[in-house]
Amino acid sequence: MSDDPRDEIVEHIPALRAFALSLTRNGSLADDMVQDSLVKAWTKIAQFEPGTNMRAWLFTILRNTYYSNRRKAGREVADIDGVHTDGLSVKPAHDGHLQLADFREAFAKLNDEQREALILVGASGFSYEEAADMCGVAVGTIKSRTNRARSRLAELMHLNAEDALEMTDGATLAVVTGNRPASVS
Repeated sequence: MSDDPRDEIVEHIPALRAFALSLTRNGSLADDMVQDSLVKAWTKIAQFEPGTNMRAWLFTILRNTYYSNRRKAGREVADIDGVHTDGLSVKPAHDGHLQLADFREAFAKLNDEQREALILVGASGFSYEEAADMCGVAVGTIKSRTNRARSRLAELMHLNAEDALEMTDGATLAVVTGNRPASVS
């Protein structure tokens, strides 16, 4: 008989599997649980006291593994389609910060009338008519200034129609794209 308790572990594998099957009622899950328990036992073999009941020690590890897995499963959410995990991921903000810096530089190069039109129509969300009233000009003038300003911004930022913008705020995106800004929370 060997003095190494590891040699005795192999003898108890069939009984461990039977116990795991009685707990899980699932063959593959039982096999996984036995394997996890054996790995834990192997790595913690120094904690086993020679001369004590190896089988009881292994069954205790298996039982604790089973209940730990059950507690863990109670906290987990089944996400087969990845809907929940997609909501947890966040794109790094550095791309948006870089594009925002490019936008600010390009925006500063516009003439005063074009910047004013973009701020009123794009960032502030006023209609062309409201912006025209505020500026004391015709609606067509505001539309023209806004269109020219957006074209000039796209040119200065080297953007094509198919380029995706990743701005850090909705108001800036609205200035460039012409879409109404999202309401600020």
